[in-house]
Amino acid sequence: VVGGATPAVMLRHAAEAIAAGHCETVLCCAGENRASGQSRDSAVQAVAAMVGHPYFESIYGPTIPALYAMVARRHMHEFGTTRRQLASVAVKNHANGAKNPLAHMRKVITMEQALAGKPVAEPLTVYDCSLISDGAAAVVIVPAEQAARYTSRFARVRAVAQTADHVALDEKPSITAFSAVRSAGERAYAMAGLGPQDIELAELHDCFTIAEIVASEDLGFVKKGDGGPFAEAGGSALDGRLPINTSGGLKSKGHPVGATGVGQICDVVMQLRGDAGERQVARHRIGLAENLGGSGATCVVTILEAA
Repeated sequence: VVGGATPAVMLRHAAEAIAAGHCETVLCCAGENRASGQSRDSAVQAVAAMVGHPYFESIYGPTIPALYAMVARRHMHEFGTTRRQLASVAVKNHANGAKNPLAHMRKVITMEQALAGKPVAEPLTVYDCSLISDGAAAVVIVPAEQAARYTSRFARVRAVAQTADHVALDEKPSITAFSAVRSAGERAYAMAGLGPQDIELAELHDCFTIAEIVASEDLGFVKKGDGGPFAEAGGSALDGRLPINTSGGLKSKGHPVGATGVGQICDVVMQLRGDAGERQVARHRIGLAENLGGSGATCVVTILEAA
């Protein structure tokens, strides 16, 4: 299952083709009109609703919000994660998105609004769920020694790693940790010769607020169970220890599924170049993007470095 991780998988194949000498210039372009086009058709929506395992999940009716709601509820049970901590992710990402001229929903929300959102799947409300968006993004990948021919402000791909896990939640040893995210992160760190402590900003796949919290733990940014308190304390804010989703994330910038992974790369590059405007973070030499498919079935982690 690739699902929402498809765009980053495309980028991984492009980078590998360049590294292997099969190509000199690769254009990765992705787009989807989920909000206004064909993706609104009932047949397409029905397929989108069947993201779980065809035998163990989707035939019983749970949609993707329901699956992530189970993740959230279990995380609350095991680590004491609170609704306020989930809402902190939404408030922060909306604040960032309001500063992003390319965001789908440039709307600041308060903690009170986030906590009082209409329920979608307990404990997730409408403010915990990503948007249904139109969007497109593109990147050009060339060998490092040729990049200066095109621009002096390129970003170097330090690592791209992809791993997979079981589709169904009941087949995973734990639903409060996604092994695909953890293993993709470990491989990317090893490939880049870096560790979690070296990452200065990150775009994480916040399809739901709990997904950002879990990813921050699985990628080693915080200890297991500390993702919620880290978000509530402002650790992932623009001026925090590790800014996460400075673009607004899928929650505010939007989630045109087929383009999201490439869009994350574009947002990291914008930060590395110092072109993020009001959203620009002070430390911006090394950034990471994490693109997820399904309920933790596939993950691609990309690490980029400013030229």
